Amino acid sequence: MSCHHDAMPANCRQYQVNRRHLLRAAGAHALGLPLVQLLMTRSADAAEDLLPLNRFPRMVQEFFVDQLRAAEQRGLEAKARLKTKKDAERYVKSIQAKIRRSFGPEPERTPLDARITGVVDRDVYTIEKVIFNSRPGFPVTANFYLPKDRKSPVPGVVGTCGHSNNGKASEAYQSFAQGLARLGYACLIYDPIGQGERLQYVKDDLSPRFRPGVTEHLIAGNQQFLVGEFLGMWRAWDGIRALDYLLTRPEVDKAHIGVTGNSGGGTMTTWLCGVEQRWTMAAPSCFVSTFRRNLENELPQDTEQCPPKAVAFGLDHDDFLAAMAPKPVIILAKERDYFDARGSEETLRRLKRLYGLLGAEENVSLFIGPTYHGYSQENREAMYRWFNGATKISDATTEPEIVIEKDETLWCTPKGQVAELGAKTVFTFTQAKSKQLAASRGKIEGEALRRAITDVLKLPPREGVPDYRILRYLRSRQYPLPHAIAYAVETEPAIQALVYRLSSERWYSRPPRGGKRAVLYVAHMSSDVELRDEPLVREVIESEPETPLFTCDVRGIGESQPDTCGINSFLQPYGSDFFYAMHSLMLDRPYVGQKTHDILRVLDWLAAIGHNDVHLVAKGWGALAATFAAVLSDQVRQVTLKNALTSYRDITESEDYAWPLSTILPNVLSRFDLPDCYQSLKPKKLRQIEPWGAMADKA
Repeated sequence: MSCHHDAMPANCRQYQVNRRHLLRAAGAHALGLPLVQLLMTRSADAAEDLLPLNRFPRMVQEFFVDQLRAAEQRGLEAKARLKTKKDAERYVKSIQAKIRRSFGPEPERTPLDARITGVVDRDVYTIEKVIFNSRPGFPVTANFYLPKDRKSPVPGVVGTCGHSNNGKASEAYQSFAQGLARLGYACLIYDPIGQGERLQYVKDDLSPRFRPGVTEHLIAGNQQFLVGEFLGMWRAWDGIRALDYLLTRPEVDKAHIGVTGNSGGGTMTTWLCGVEQRWTMAAPSCFVSTFRRNLENELPQDTEQCPPKAVAFGLDHDDFLAAMAPKPVIILAKERDYFDARGSEETLRRLKRLYGLLGAEENVSLFIGPTYHGYSQENREAMYRWFNGATKISDATTEPEIVIEKDETLWCTPKGQVAELGAKTVFTFTQAKSKQLAASRGKIEGEALRRAITDVLKLPPREGVPDYRILRYLRSRQYPLPHAIAYAVETEPAIQALVYRLSSERWYSRPPRGGKRAVLYVAHMSSDVELRDEPLVREVIESEPETPLFTCDVRGIGESQPDTCGINSFLQPYGSDFFYAMHSLMLDRPYVGQKTHDILRVLDWLAAIGHNDVHLVAKGWGALAATFAAVLSDQVRQVTLKNALTSYRDITESEDYAWPLSTILPNVLSRFDLPDCYQSLKPKKLRQIEPWGAMADKA
């Protein structure tokens, strides 16, 4: 987790209009003007004065809260059924297997090619500057803190860093590594991907193209999902290979090997407990809570902090720590952290019971420091005491005096970046895998394509006709036709797709029956805005003047655009659209799949009122879900797509791209790509208008 939020620039007029309207509304509220008064006093002639329609702003949030509460309850019930030591041992084995399924298989263990590029000599310890390869051509920069005057091998610790621009050189992370060395431990602390000396996106002068940390993690990590990779596993693999290197050192006592880190490093410590069983002790700081608490508290996190399918598998933070039970683990938290200490306490209670069944209840503990987020001295000292209790190497209870080094002193590379060494980047691996998948997957069409779409999108079965609400009459919205009415179609419990019906006459009740033909326009961002601003809508009306026109806001846009994760956060990299897309992946229900399901249910609803010949029209983000729905539905007889994505390959094989996580399908490129869908839609008179490439611009 990081406090850094970069604004994502709008790439179309709809974004800009929505954002301007939201800002205007927020400003009006700040002046004390109620929305009703603003709506009553605005000019009916000026579209710029129309406030956006958003009658379901909490729908998506509460839907996901219900999903995570249900998942958490199932997990608690499973834990409650554990009664014996054998039950607990089987449970530990089962969650180790689930974590491996979530993170994916380990890559090949290739040679580390470790080298020491320099040594810093200090009073009671040395700092070796180490570079090793976690993958071929993918160097990891690390500092190895080693105490002097050793009489025997000493306990070793792998240190993982949080979201610091300078990685291992950050003051808090230098402090714990140096503190451990002064107390008699060897500590290997390494730079995370996208931080310190391992920036993935640099200019010719080695300066960052994007903000290190969060932004780099999102750009590299979101893209990886398309080829079936998870940045969390890449990050964890660096930690596993750091452990491999640590165990090659004769100065290290292999019977005592720990792992610790804070914030994003607390995440990695937690994940490493789950995917690697060689640790003998662990101390994650400022991360461990519960998935439900983070969601309810509207706390976005990086790509690597949200393991795919984890919630669907019944995993929670405590399970990653339980994977190394009954070895010693201390949870380090903060009273004033944005990671909820209540979740830390809940995690402790769950682990205490499991460890108790294993006869080692004393091997799990919790320390809550009084201050804010960070690996501050009181938390570091709690870690020292815990590791000392496990290793008996020292009886110190306080931190020795620390001397902070300059960043350059700790550099392993000549100019502070592995890019100058010709290092591969995460993107180069993603690009290569995309090309390999394209060469191997072969042609797919017909029923095989439909099965693949249903499987990859995780589409649920559909039964019956959706119920719906008839909402208030839409007046003076300056749409192409003079009258409109809105229907909230229930696509699944607690989820409504907002459907507008435009007509030349007043209509207040259920939609009229009769007439097989209908046009359904699926919005990019907002039906309300696009009915005024999108030329394609007017073109369709003019080309089919006798055909009824319906529009659709699928979940999470337009009338159900979430108002969570901060004011006007929707389009930010850490905003609400990303937030629910990420939770969708943890639930193993891709957001695109949920939106496709909404369209299919709206089509079911249209069929119930007689419309079995549908011209499906869609734009931008909406064109993705509309494409999949059109392939699957025999009811769709004609398809028009504007600004549809050219291919998912264009994203995976472009270092820069502008499509958000909410449009990404995990591992889709192992099965099919969008051109396969477009080919299958040719018999439905597919028309493509101004397709968008990776940068969501004209192809």
